[in-house]
Amino acid sequence: MKKYILLVVVLLAFGFANAQNAKFGFKAGVDFATAKIFIPGSARGSLDPNTIPPDITHTTSETGVYLGALVDITASEKFHIQPEALIVFIKNSKQLQIPLLAKYYITEKFSLLTGPDLLVDLDNGAGTMTNTMGVGFDFGGSFDVTKNFSADLKYNLGITNLIKNPIDGVKMTISGLFIGVNYKL
Repeated sequence: MKKYILLVVVLLAFGFANAQNAKFGFKAGVDFATAKIFIPGSARGSLDPNTIPPDITHTTSETGVYLGALVDITASEKFHIQPEALIVFIKNSKQLQIPLLAKYYITEKFSLLTGPDLLVDLDNGAGTMTNTMGVGFDFGGSFDVTKNFSADLKYNLGITNLIKNPIDGVKMTISGLFIGVNYKL
């Protein structure tokens, strides 16, 4: 399933890129990832039937790196579409993130980035408790240092509950702050 989704995204990106003014490139950087687990008090029960324990939120942060490719497709002078494919390495795990970003130039060198992001866990869900796919939303900015070289800062907000078959409102999401550089050919 993962291979088919990736194949469709790549074919769409390259097909659209061939019809438009496009620049291919590479990117790399650092990902400051945060996993957030929410357990409502009602899911834990209580010895006293008249009270509900407080909700628990547990947050874990890890720093990783990412490498990937991009296609910067010019739709107009100020508006570009930028599909990306990133492999994110965090501790002992690997993820494929496929953002489809709208890129709007505020000035000649600075642009805003926003769009959906598909997450694919390349470690097969670390067992049977987590989903291997998720959806997020990216937003941030990019600064063109030169015609070919740029720097990005974007935040990926994890939306999908990554716990498979959650019970009583238990939820886990993964978000991340991406800081990196791009080189367009």
